[in-house]
This record gives sequence, C-alpha cells and structure tokens, in this order.
Amino acid sequence: MEDDSNMQTDHERWMEMALRQAERAFEEEEVPVGAVVIKDGRVIGKGYNQNEQLKDPTAHAEIIAITAAANTLGDKRLDDCTLYVTLEPCAMCAGAIVLARIPVLVFGAYDAKAGACGTLMNIVEDKRLNHSVHVIPGVLDDKSTALLKSFFGALR
Repeated sequence: MEDDSNMQTDHERWMEMALRQAERAFEEEEVPVGAVVIKDGRVIGKGYNQNEQLKDPTAHAEIIAITAAANTLGDKRLDDCTLYVTLEPCAMCAGAIVLARIPVLVFGAYDAKAGACGTLMNIVEDKRLNHSVHVIPGVLDDKSTALLKSFFGALR
C-alpha cells in the first residue's frame, strides 16, 4: 500500500503539469484550465482550453487531454489512468470522463457555476451510471483559483 504523503506529492506534481497547461491557455487568452492524463507514471495526454481559438464549445482542456490519451493508447477506454484538471469538470467533461472509463479524477478548484463532479451535481460518482470515478478534489486549488482570478480580473 502506498504512503498517503507520497500520493499527495505525486498528485501535486501532476497538478503542477496541468497548471502549466492552464498557463498556456491564459497566454492564448483562453479561460485558464489545463488537464493531463497519466498512466503508469507518464503523461499520455494533455490539453488546455481552446474554445476561442478553435471556435469550438467542446474544446475544453479535459476533452482535448482525453482525446490525446485515447489516441496514444489506441483505445477509447482509459482504464488505469488518472485525469488531473485544474478546475472541476463541467457536465460535458464529466460525461466524457465516465464514457472513457477513467477511474480517478483529481481536480484543483471547485466550480460554483458549472461543476459537475460534486458542486452542482455529481455525474462522475452517480451510481446509476455504468461507471463511477474516484474523485480527489482541491489539489493545489489555491494556485488554480489564483490563475482564474487573475484571468477574469484582467478582463474587467
């Protein structure tokens, strides 16, 4: 069994990588959300919000990272993977997480307006669905929140 302190260190390390993706979004004037998919200790997919750039409402960080991971594995199922994302996923992304069969979701900041992994609803842990996800919320939430506040503050 793994030591929880080491697990937290690993979660923080991967979340830092997701934050770097979010910073890329910020630099491209996108809402700064980043995501990485990890399997067996390596990154198999990463992404950041690109809604404005791609003119695509589905171009969320999670969707881009999940698609990249599925392409890397050559499989639509992301068994034994962990998704790290800087902001609690919305309903669309939560649905994609369930459909991809991702067993573990780690997120940073809670999303009071669109969070679908515990805040407004909880799609990923809904027992009525054929797959549920173990959720670890609040990892480096202070950094995720600060980045989002900085972005939205600059818009005002």
